Amino acid sequence: MSASVHTHRVSVRDIVKRKGGTPIVCLTAYTAPVAKILDRHVDLLLVGDSLGMVIYGMDNTQGVTVPMMINHGAAVVRATTQACIVVDLPFGSYESSPQAAFETASRVLADTGCTAVKLEGGVVMAETVRFLVDHGIPVMGHVGLQPQSVKASGGYRVHGRSEQEADRIRADSHAIADAGAFSIVLENIVEPLGRSLTGELAVPTIGIGASPACDGQILVTDDMVGGFTDFTPRFVKRFADVAGEIDRAAKAFASDVAARRFPAPEHCSGVEQTKGRAA
Repeated sequence: MSASVHTHRVSVRDIVKRKGGTPIVCLTAYTAPVAKILDRHVDLLLVGDSLGMVIYGMDNTQGVTVPMMINHGAAVVRATTQACIVVDLPFGSYESSPQAAFETASRVLADTGCTAVKLEGGVVMAETVRFLVDHGIPVMGHVGLQPQSVKASGGYRVHGRSEQEADRIRADSHAIADAGAFSIVLENIVEPLGRSLTGELAVPTIGIGASPACDGQILVTDDMVGGFTDFTPRFVKRFADVAGEIDRAAKAFASDVAARRFPAPEHCSGVEQTKGRAA
């Protein structure tokens, strides 16, 4: 179980109260079966637009659509009873204006039943965050490495190494917090900056490649369980070898089918079973 045993759906207020306390446990979920398993162990499940790469095999998150997020978000909500469910607003669905963001966010909340939405961006998105919060939509922020704009920011690299970049990330974080975000994801930034921001900000920080000092931690579940074999980010710890287990199971299945060991009589209907007799 996670550090907290929940008797109700975790709320935004519950997450905010965890600032400076017991770390907030977060993972991603995109499907009902996985969400149901994770629900009892986490405080928060993020239906991330990373599903574009994890589920659909895209090169990045920019091809993810609002209907995709709604379908997967609704599945995760239906499968869970405890975790706070946050759904990403996909690229191109919220940046043009606060009103556009509201239209997308309100649709996502209404059609999925999720608790909150997450969007990327700092100072430039502060007005939008404030507008959403003022209109009753809880928002989680996301600064540092922002996957939706990775092409413009130089790829999947560590952010905040230079003083200038660290100052920008600090300004982004404070702007989003001041605008009313209830928590902020800090992704792939240098550890001292993540530690410093966690101490400065009044809202919880959720780290992914940031710092153990963050108020919570999140990983992409498929990375965490070893679902991929080709690449593992430095900040990921593999807690299982799911890809290896699937490979071994598929090999055994193929061998049994080829040798006609599967299906056996016990796997078939209308076949009389032969019971062994004592000598």
